[in-house]
Amino acid sequence: MNELITAIPTGITAFVATNLDDLVILTLLFAQANATFRHRHIVIGQYLGFCTLVIASLFGFLGGLILPSHWIGLLGLVPITIGFNRLINTDNDESSDIESGIELSNSSIFSSFLSPQAYSVAAITIANGSDNVGIYMPLFANSAISELLVIIAVFLLLVGVWCYVTYKLTCQSAIATLLTRYGNNFVPFILIGLGVFIILDSAALTPIVLTVACLGLMGLIKIIQTSKLKTQSL
Repeated sequence: MNELITAIPTGITAFVATNLDDLVILTLLFAQANATFRHRHIVIGQYLGFCTLVIASLFGFLGGLILPSHWIGLLGLVPITIGFNRLINTDNDESSDIESGIELSNSSIFSSFLSPQAYSVAAITIANGSDNVGIYMPLFANSAISELLVIIAVFLLLVGVWCYVTYKLTCQSAIATLLTRYGNNFVPFILIGLGVFIILDSAALTPIVLTVACLGLMGLIKIIQTSKLKTQSL
């Protein structure tokens, strides 16, 4: 019984230590919510991404089959790509957002699991989770089955708490006004910075290779944007 009680503060400590940076990311994501990017996409994406990290840690614990941290670090290219895309594609069609929003409002909650918005949030969560796997794997390895279940239950509960707290932050008028007015300007840079930090911290790529990869991503996004504009003009 004492072991199960001890598992609760252990789970809380491990979660807080590995997810403090998610508070900032989630706050920014909730501030960007609109007709096509709903709150449910953020919550579902956060849970999908976090559960993926937990499962990866469990696979490492059960079978010693865990990807090297630098492989996981390559997922840092996801927030970098999203950030570059937002920087380059600054013009958004409001009418298309409204139409898409009507379609989304008529869809079921289940469809949110299949939405690219939810998967984008999940990808960011996973990309920022190499430290999670590094901490959870030895934590799980040193826990009994009953303790492991308690720790995972605490984790899943705290994911919801994290989402609720960050949503409430965006409901504060001063914070909401600041993030709504200037959020679109600095969110791309934060996403790019997050991706760069993840890759360099995990030693997935050297700074030179990362620079080349970023230039290549920028060029690719620009080509795709130009192709879309040509298609729309026809």
